[in-house]
Amino acid sequence: MAESETDFGYRRVKSEDKARLVRQVFDSVSPRYDLMNDLMSGGVHRLWKAELIDRLAPRPGQVLLDVAGGTGDVAERFLARAGDGIAIVCDINQSMIAQGRDRAIDAGRLSGIAWVCGDAEHLPVADTSVDAYTIAFGLRNVTDIAAALAEARRVLKPGGRFLCLEFSRVEAPLLRQAYDFYSFAVLPLLGAVVARDRDAYQYLVESIRRFPPQAELARMMEEAGLERVSFRNLTGGIAALHSGWRL
Repeated sequence: MAESETDFGYRRVKSEDKARLVRQVFDSVSPRYDLMNDLMSGGVHRLWKAELIDRLAPRPGQVLLDVAGGTGDVAERFLARAGDGIAIVCDINQSMIAQGRDRAIDAGRLSGIAWVCGDAEHLPVADTSVDAYTIAFGLRNVTDIAAALAEARRVLKPGGRFLCLEFSRVEAPLLRQAYDFYSFAVLPLLGAVVARDRDAYQYLVESIRRFPPQAELARMMEEAGLERVSFRNLTGGIAALHSGWRL
């Protein structure tokens, strides 16, 4: 039987190898990850994450699972709004978790947040145990998107909310041309200079182009059992915020 393959950027790799390759990318860029996010987006990613939290509308006592949570910026935003909520940051990269934990400690955040190393396709979280599941710019890096969506539904309580913020498909032709030039000509160069890893940011650009467009991802969410699925384009579709519920 032929071995299963999947996309790693524009390359085809064995499915069993993708998680390791993704870990290598983020191990390399983790020390400068937050700085690169600001430089790459001109700070706009902060507005997109603020939109995510606005849509979530956190309430006191809620439990959030933030998958591919990296350095914890979404979790911190959630806790600032929820008050006495609990945020679980889950990421496959131990180096990203270490960066986030150190940053939280430096900021005086010693409670209300937990750090877990885990795979989005096999979450180390109990069934129906969280009120909200968020994943920001991480779903395109998983090997099996359908499996990750099924896991999201599994861990959500009935009435729980799923929100995915991800780079998406730009529809306006002129904006798409400008975005393509910036993505392929500027971002890898920026990665080489600032993060000292051009290949990592070349992969990130390619992974965006391989990710399902908005309507296709919405369909996959419905197939995973999420309901009341919708999406909202941000900045002309450079990013999109997908929403669903476990009802």
